Amino acid sequence: MSERKRIALLIDCDNVSHNSIEGVLEELAKYGMVNVRHAHGDWNNPSLSGWIDRLHPYAIRPMQQFAYTKGKNATDSAMIIDAMDLLYSQNVDAFALMTSDSDFTPLVLRILESGLPVYGFGEKKTPKPFVDACSPFIYTENLVSESEIKTGSPQHLTKKSKQELRKDTSLVKLLRTAVEQTSDDDGWADMSRVGHYISNNSSFSSINYGYKKLGDLIKASELFDIEMRKDGKAMYIKDVRK
Repeated sequence: MSERKRIALLIDCDNVSHNSIEGVLEELAKYGMVNVRHAHGDWNNPSLSGWIDRLHPYAIRPMQQFAYTKGKNATDSAMIIDAMDLLYSQNVDAFALMTSDSDFTPLVLRILESGLPVYGFGEKKTPKPFVDACSPFIYTENLVSESEIKTGSPQHLTKKSKQELRKDTSLVKLLRTAVEQTSDDDGWADMSRVGHYISNNSSFSSINYGYKKLGDLIKASELFDIEMRKDGKAMYIKDVRK
């Protein structure tokens, strides 16, 4: 069994809410171990008080960055330097960037050039260039925990219905292309191969549609015939049009 990925999580506290940090860490646990957790910001700023309460419970290291020049975002520069230091250290296997700022798009591309994946987390306001550069990118509104909801933070987005999923032409095209590219001659595709194709070719995450697993979204869309094989351990799908 291969070792789990060592993930460096860098947080731009100026541009993303603290409410979803628990959900972000739970999501990253699917990919590996988050052994680096750095939260960047000017900790003298009262607006970061919510983040301060999250540092110790989630073992996050605060990285102080003073705003030396008004109007300039010193946090961005500090995060980029931090990321490059970590990249050159070769002590991590993947990066997770928690930010809603498109200024980090070149950083994502640079990390990808080094062969390391970048998992993106940001709010709905995140510009598309940054979203598209990450694989996957997950909107943090979908990762708010039940405890956070009870304390008045924004609630989860509900699951998209079959009609809503089918109306999303980009989603339908992505799913059908993934199945077509990974299917055998009989048109049936192993779900695990479909998932790998999608993760390697897009910023897609089923969580953004309200589903924790891609298989659940596939079932809800009713765009594909489904067969469970290998004693129910493997899911195979086929375009219903064929």
